[in-house]
Amino acid sequence: MLPTFFRKLHGVYAAAVFVIVVLLLFCPLLIVLPTLGARRAIGRLAVRAWMHLSLMPFRVRGLQQLPDGPCIVICNHASYLDGILLTAALPPHFTFFVQHGAADWPYIGLIIRRMGCQFVNRSSPREAAKATKTLIDRARAGESFAIFPEGTFRAAPVLLPFQSGAFLIAARAAVPVVPAVIRGSRALLGEGRRLFSWSAVDIELFAPLSAHGDSREAADTLSVTARAVMLAHCGEADGSLPAPPVRVAG
Repeated sequence: MLPTFFRKLHGVYAAAVFVIVVLLLFCPLLIVLPTLGARRAIGRLAVRAWMHLSLMPFRVRGLQQLPDGPCIVICNHASYLDGILLTAALPPHFTFFVQHGAADWPYIGLIIRRMGCQFVNRSSPREAAKATKTLIDRARAGESFAIFPEGTFRAAPVLLPFQSGAFLIAARAAVPVVPAVIRGSRALLGEGRRLFSWSAVDIELFAPLSAHGDSREAADTLSVTARAVMLAHCGEADGSLPAPPVRVAG
């Protein structure tokens, strides 16, 4: 009873800190700052301050794996908070991908736009193909991206199959992919949760991987290789495998 009570109490406290520190203190400053670099730096600081004040450990390892030039960081997706947590972990020159409907969210949509996020419409193959071509050109020009290749997350602790976009961009633009994993965010605010739950968050980056050529096959091979690295380190099951049959006693 007591552990449950204190978990709920901490959840209420963490929610209050999030509203006060992130939404009311840092975000207005983020909105008015004139440069994208400064806005992203404030965003990183806001999330780290919230985690610290909420008494939740936040550890980032492997930043030395990031190459000097452009790259694409790919990360598993486990919670509603993965985007802001990865924002706090990576240097501010990374552009994040967000579902296009988020642009219209009151207040939060404005914050996302001010952070320079790239909106994507995965429901329209035509728009997705057009966006991919644009992003290839931007990667060739030296821009770095952070992408959740699963595209979504589920309540079950599994790594879902990957979509191809990040790997096509990497192959066609000849930039490396840096696999990353986030651990602990599912317990913090995974699908179906309405309140924060205390959890240490650990983000780890691994050695860069490159496609051997710019073909679709090269991109697919890169996807398989990167997913194997992430599956080995994320601590969750393979969501691409069929569910085991249910045995009925009788």
